Amino acid sequence: MRTESGRGAVLLECLVALAVLMVAGLPVLALGQEGLATVERDRWEERTMARADRLLSALALLGRDELNQRIGRHEMAGFMVAIQRPDPWFYRIAIEDLEFEGVEVLVTVLHRPVDWGSSGPPDPR
Repeated sequence: MRTESGRGAVLLECLVALAVLMVAGLPVLALGQEGLATVERDRWEERTMARADRLLSALALLGRDELNQRIGRHEMAGFMVAIQRPDPWFYRIAIEDLEFEGVEVLVTVLHRPVDWGSSGPPDPR
């Protein structure tokens, strides 16, 4: 039979063991929470990219006249869309996330030839 001091020592050992497990488990818990936050951020970014891709696909279907009407910066579908015409035959379309101003999510350049009629395009030289 154990004495009173022996039972107290076992209880103390159990408390110390629980404290060690708790201290060792906190970093594991923090890593788990960080992993969940990373997964949520990645899901959000994936949804944002999918939305931006759908918008860019729709804009890529526009013709010269429609693109000319939209030159400049406009808010569309939760994004800031910048359409530029750096060259008579090319249009640059950049899609920015409204939450991160100045950060372009997707960018493309579209070729829309000018209708020169029977004379043909001018000599590029």
